[in-house]
Amino acid sequence: MGEIVFTEKQEALVKESWEILKNDIPKYSLHFFSQILEIAPAAKDMFSFLRDTDEVPQNNPKLKAHAVKVFKMTCETAIQLREKGKVAVPDTTLQYLGSVHLKSGVLDPHFEVVKEALVRTLKEGLGEKYNEEVEGAWSQAYDHLALAIKAEMKQEDA
Repeated sequence: MGEIVFTEKQEALVKESWEILKNDIPKYSLHFFSQILEIAPAAKDMFSFLRDTDEVPQNNPKLKAHAVKVFKMTCETAIQLREKGKVAVPDTTLQYLGSVHLKSGVLDPHFEVVKEALVRTLKEGLGEKYNEEVEGAWSQAYDHLALAIKAEMKQEDA
């Protein structure tokens, strides 16, 4: 896979929108996981903090931490794509993510569910500032991060 073109504008869009979402992490973490469960109710059992409950817990620190990790790593990926033309997550982090996702039974379609939940959360959080350019920038960064995690999962499984 050659160098990825990720523009300065795309990087700026991701960073700016992340700054907006960071203003209310509890709200958007909850929204993000509510969207995941709306799209794919069966995904509930893949998350330890959702398994034994009928609704998305309001103030669960694990839920918040997981949502923040997804947004933050996607944002960091946008910066790496812009600066290096590739995903530059440390190998140890990728190995850990590959291992955890593999153990949880994550499959390719699950990454699409998370991406859709991410996009819906951006739409909710950004209001009028949300547009196709913002969605495109986040989607591209997320897709490349997901590819890197999936590649690691295949290594783990080999």
